[in-house]
Amino acid sequence: MNVYDHIAANGRRTILILCLFPIALFITFYLFFLLIAIFNHGIYAPDVALRPVLTLYPWLLSGVFIWIVVSYRRGGAMFLNMANARRVTFEEDRELFRMVENTAIMAGLPVPEIYLIEDESLNAFATGRNPETASIALTKGIVEKLDKAELQAVIAHELAHIGNRDTRLMLITIAGIGCFIFLGEMLFRAAVGSGRGRGKGSGKVALVFIVMGIACFIFGYVIAPMLRFALSRRREYQADATAVKITRDPEALTRALTKIALNPRVAALGGCSLVGNMCIANPGKDGFFRKLYCTHPPIEDRVAALGHMMGTVIENS
Repeated sequence: MNVYDHIAANGRRTILILCLFPIALFITFYLFFLLIAIFNHGIYAPDVALRPVLTLYPWLLSGVFIWIVVSYRRGGAMFLNMANARRVTFEEDRELFRMVENTAIMAGLPVPEIYLIEDESLNAFATGRNPETASIALTKGIVEKLDKAELQAVIAHELAHIGNRDTRLMLITIAGIGCFIFLGEMLFRAAVGSGRGRGKGSGKVALVFIVMGIACFIFGYVIAPMLRFALSRRREYQADATAVKITRDPEALTRALTKIALNPRVAALGGCSLVGNMCIANPGKDGFFRKLYCTHPPIEDRVAALGHMMGTVIENS
């Protein structure tokens, strides 16, 4: 698969994600209301469960759509804020600016804005809905601890995500997942408030909020990450391959990934797995669930793939 095939595939995946989210959301909510209806109404449960879902679903879907549109427009800035990244000026680091500019020219892309994360770890990510609005964020550690060829390889990797439109796909995916997690939290808070009421129906209202909240959490933490998981791993291999195509130096990217693997944990992103999924390597702790839903292939597998590329480059030279 070449770069243009990958861009086209990402376009199809974006459409697929936009279709799967509302379908999976409807099924998730219906199954939870069905479970409650079975206990209360027995054989008539399917019809009873369908009525509240059909009533609430259009409003919920409208809210999700508005959330995704706003996040899509403002998501890049939000992710940079979550990472505590600050914009780097040309006067502050001319060498870094020239490296990014030269690599962008080699990739045939506009020069992205450059941000620095004040962290001694080694990591980086790109964000933006298109190449014209894209940004690259680099940790202080990755800028200082990699040599020029290695740093350029990392920059090329992030530019590859921008050029392949991975950043757009991830913006939409992360916005959709984040919406349900936020909504689940709001519903649980509403349930607590309703449960304190003295009215006869306050208990039932609180139960509905709890059920909807659980459905949102299951969708946000279990179902949606599985959809994201199916999309994300291949994009890292493709970005590595595209970076090698830009720099013609697979060995530099191999060395960079090997060094990054030793210290990828970014303090600001440790508790934000959604943004962490955009990094060149997993920036958080490797717990069981993080490994289960990890969107990054193991670095040793990526290094092995680069080793194969090095052999191909040598054979063709």
